[in-house]
Amino acid sequence: MKGIICKACNLIILKDQSPEKCPLCQSTSFEEKKDAIHEPGDVTNFSESEKKHIPSILIAKTCGLIGDGCKDVHVKVGEIIHPMLAEHFINNVDFYIDKEFVARQELRPDKIYPAAAIHIKTAGKTLTVIERCNIHGAWIAEVNL
Repeated sequence: MKGIICKACNLIILKDQSPEKCPLCQSTSFEEKKDAIHEPGDVTNFSESEKKHIPSILIAKTCGLIGDGCKDVHVKVGEIIHPMLAEHFINNVDFYIDKEFVARQELRPDKIYPAAAIHIKTAGKTLTVIERCNIHGAWIAEVNL
């Protein structure tokens, strides 16, 4: 899948054109890549690699921390838990609402599972999650809010 990538922080811009500045690091340097994001070949029958990389998204309509109006979003990287080793790990998980970047969670190997969570207050239409594996690149999943 095509994407525009910030050369400084590797944030993937999901809109059709580069912003003036990266919403994460404020860089003004971008490049377009034809294969910026991996998508499953067959959504009904994931390959072994896809089972380890495609984010699994769970939205809890009721938040236990913030309360009314908040939705908890939990993301686990992979149907089969992705390894978190020094030589092979998930760098980060990025969250987008209606293709607009809203949050990044950085992950480090050895002490953290390949998972992330955020609390969202806007309904929006679509939640997109992109995870970046240090070896196999970026993988995407989307759900309707």
